[in-house]
Amino acid sequence: MPTLKAVIAAAGVGSRWFPVGKTTPKCMLPAWNKPLLAYTVADCVAAGAQQITVVTAPGECTRQVRHFLTEDSELKRYFTARGWQDKYQPIAQPLAAEFTIIEQPRDTGLYGTALPPLCAADWIGDDDFLLVSGDDLLLRLDHGSDLADLAAARHNARTAAAIAVATRPSDKPLRYGIVQPRAGTEPHLLLGELRGWSPEDRQRRTAYIDISRSLLPSSALPYFAEVQPAANGELRATDAITAFAIDHPTLIHPILGAFYDCGSPAGLHAANTVISGAA
Repeated sequence: MPTLKAVIAAAGVGSRWFPVGKTTPKCMLPAWNKPLLAYTVADCVAAGAQQITVVTAPGECTRQVRHFLTEDSELKRYFTARGWQDKYQPIAQPLAAEFTIIEQPRDTGLYGTALPPLCAADWIGDDDFLLVSGDDLLLRLDHGSDLADLAAARHNARTAAAIAVATRPSDKPLRYGIVQPRAGTEPHLLLGELRGWSPEDRQRRTAYIDISRSLLPSSALPYFAEVQPAANGELRATDAITAFAIDHPTLIHPILGAFYDCGSPAGLHAANTVISGAA
């Protein structure tokens, strides 16, 4: 039986966060008292992934991510000597998995969400993997895990893959992709396509929104390798997942938590407002 691994995509340049993004990678931005990466790692571990790779941009991004995910013995001793073990504990918790850091090169002229799993292809091997964006937040105030629910839902539905979606009102254009189910696939909704918002969506009360969280078998990797650049030059993971879903049943799993696009200041502010209110 394949092992479940996790690939966290954290190689974006963070242009919406400049000038802060020049020094601080988006995955290390604070959601209350923890970086976004800590929440993502905890969700992956809850889903059963004990081996996690973070695909980073070269330079400062890699340095900060590696430092956060590596035991800092000197800092731990400093905290312990002052009786601050409780303060150090949130730092220790993300270390509950085996981490690999892979740098995504910038000098190839290629960019896009399809690249992280290709960078990690040898590391993934023949195993199943979660593909998760590192610059947003999936928040469950009930202490549950939507990634754990995603893994359980795929197992119960016996599908090849599964994607997590948010359910949103469809009365206006959305930045995120629309997840269109195949017709006649009840009781399990199967992916038909991932597409952009269209004016016809106004006629529907709600829409399933892609939130960049999927569970895929290693057999999906060739589909990422075959992705062609979009009109803006981006290699999109959604194109690979759609192509895979044509050939293999892929479950659509609505989340219970709230999704925040923390790649933008407004999204992170909204997440911090909710977390601070629950603290």
